[in-house]
Amino acid sequence: MTLNARQEEIAMLLRDVDKVDVDELAIRFDVTAQTVRRDLGDLCDRGLAIRTHGGARRVLSTSSRGYEERRRLFGVEKAAIGKQAAQLIPNNCSVFLNIGTTTEQVAKALTAHADLTVISNNINVIQIFLNAKLRELVLVGGAVRQSDGAIVGNQAVEFIDRYKADFAVIGASSLDSDGSVLDFDDREVAVARAIIRNARIKILVADISKFESDAPVRICDVSELDYVITDATPPAAFCAVAEAANTSIFIVDDTK
Repeated sequence: MTLNARQEEIAMLLRDVDKVDVDELAIRFDVTAQTVRRDLGDLCDRGLAIRTHGGARRVLSTSSRGYEERRRLFGVEKAAIGKQAAQLIPNNCSVFLNIGTTTEQVAKALTAHADLTVISNNINVIQIFLNAKLRELVLVGGAVRQSDGAIVGNQAVEFIDRYKADFAVIGASSLDSDGSVLDFDDREVAVARAIIRNARIKILVADISKFESDAPVRICDVSELDYVITDATPPAAFCAVAEAANTSIFIVDDTK
């Protein structure tokens, strides 16, 4: 079933603005609020919008953003998240770090630690640690994704499966209120899954904007993690799943 003219106009409007309001759209199109809600419901069901209280918002996708642009986004929040994650990791242990601009902030915060063994599929993380006082620095082998320096694919998974680390720190492109942790590239997800299954303690680092992004490939569920570190309170449903699984959620204060 195709979109009607009003739905097409709302979809085009959402390309220019972040959110639309039911009452404002009702006035704009001279229809009832109930009609607008049906239109928004159809758009949301098709994945063209996301429901909000009183309206809908644009679907955000980090897949189309360049890595340098993603690195600049929420930089203060990511730095605070990185510092909090580093506080959970002691000296003299082993840690996996996967691809991601937030995991890079964790790496920067860990450079003051001593006697770490760091294993990463993120070339940027390896560069951060080059002058740190580590016990060992291990670059995962495999194919390099040139857009961001990630090492992904089956070779990387097989390489990681040879190790068992004390900690895993992973990032993600999207979080869902049902507890799903998601990303866009199934090759990258395969590596993240390998990191999770080969670590004793699992930490997710992700700013709150990840709840506004939709990605199709599941990394894991929040119940499989030990810690989630973010910069604002997640949706209640997500918190409930985490609490039921004894997954701790840390909310950082980026003003400190």
